[in-house]
Amino acid sequence: MPAETRDLTGTVVAVTGASAGIGEATVRLLVEAGAKVAAGARRVERLEGLVEELGADNVLPVEMDVRRPPDNDALIQGAIAKFGRLDSVVANAGLGSYGGLMDHTDEAITEMVETNYLGTIWTARAAVPSMLKAGGGDIVIVSSVAGLRGLGIEAVYAGTKHAQMGLAGGMDRELSEKGIRVSAICPAAVDTEFAIGTGRTEGDAWLDAVLRADDVAFSIVTTLQQPRRLRTTIWSMWSMSQQS
Repeated sequence: MPAETRDLTGTVVAVTGASAGIGEATVRLLVEAGAKVAAGARRVERLEGLVEELGADNVLPVEMDVRRPPDNDALIQGAIAKFGRLDSVVANAGLGSYGGLMDHTDEAITEMVETNYLGTIWTARAAVPSMLKAGGGDIVIVSSVAGLRGLGIEAVYAGTKHAQMGLAGGMDRELSEKGIRVSAICPAAVDTEFAIGTGRTEGDAWLDAVLRADDVAFSIVTTLQQPRRLRTTIWSMWSMSQQS
């Protein structure tokens, strides 16, 4: 007999990096599943478009930068203030570019580390106290297959994703006994704004064969719908055309 899925109707999810790509797709799919979403991103005008599309009763737009701890606190507290609770957080905000160790500027490296790794920490730290008080919750970290193996054309990016995976594994061991599930979603190449202008060109033909943002959003929502008796710690995803 197949396992039942959790009904997400009325649950409240905070999503970072929600203005485009995987984050935007996740907001849409969560609302379709009946959830309320606090959508955080720097491009607030894109968030307002989501509100117009999906309804102010379903989406709270929060202008934020995950590199700033107070902004993460504002996302979580905004979700609780508007919707009355917090069930899950999707730490999705991230950026990257292709290139070897010496190909990036100091500023670009700092931004990658602060966004991909520290940003995930600040998001989790903002959410955990409320989840502990509620007796549980979900933290879903959008990482990458680059966090499972280093690639020669993206060493710095892969390093930040390896750090995310170490964080996810440690938090799982720390928090699972307290009712908080920690999951890392690790997609291969996804057709998003990732690395556009820094190794990718918009409209590249090869992007037609890689994962879609909706594919990753599906994995995130499916993870949240799992019965509370089980947890998925790592979900690795590849398109059929890519070699793993």
